[in-house]
Amino acid sequence: MPLVVLCGRPGSGKSRRAAELRAALEGPERQAHVVAEAEGGRAALRAEVERRLSRRDVVIVDAGNELRSIRYELYCAARQAGTARCLLHCAGGPGGPDEPPFEAPDPRNRWDRPLFTVRGEEPLPLAAIRAALFESAPPPPHRATRSQPLQSSGFLHHLDRVTQEVLAAVMAAQRSGAQPGEVVRVPGVAEGLVLNRPVSMAELSRLRRQFISYTKMQPSDENLPQLASMFLQYLSRSIQ
Repeated sequence: MPLVVLCGRPGSGKSRRAAELRAALEGPERQAHVVAEAEGGRAALRAEVERRLSRRDVVIVDAGNELRSIRYELYCAARQAGTARCLLHCAGGPGGPDEPPFEAPDPRNRWDRPLFTVRGEEPLPLAAIRAALFESAPPPPHRATRSQPLQSSGFLHHLDRVTQEVLAAVMAAQRSGAQPGEVVRVPGVAEGLVLNRPVSMAELSRLRRQFISYTKMQPSDENLPQLASMFLQYLSRSIQ
């Protein structure tokens, strides 16, 4: 059954909203599971979501999901399971200099819609959420399981090239003596990657394969300008 992804800054009320959703969506015909962030970080969260996803139960992801790359991975997991999904943005939160950066959801991105936003004590739009989860048509099969259009072939070629360029830049920076905590820059990409420890080519290659396996589930030319940034974010979250 469907996937509800929560996102928001620390202190924005995500856990309270997850409990409300669970009480509202659970019933005799289905269970509702809340999956929260754990010690294993991003990879463990994604694995638990994938394990829970089914055509019967509801899965609610109670986590910050502050980066678009994280939300994209969960979007791909829902499509792979053939189930509906929606995003609930808990706006607000006290903010602070030490909190992780938050990339606000943008409904123009397919992985950020259907999008619902609540602030403070606003009631949940439960009728609209139920309609998105239970009354919408199931998503079509993954393009990865069908004949790919020509633009998808070009997309995958670009994905391969961009991720190779990112890996080459990271390895070149390490060979040049980059120290833990320094920002690694990739030509043509505004954001950088801060490595807290040395990373081998074998580990980078493994993470690259994982990123490609998720991204190629939905090849789309609209993602082309963001691929390098998304991959850098994926590396940043995966390399602990």
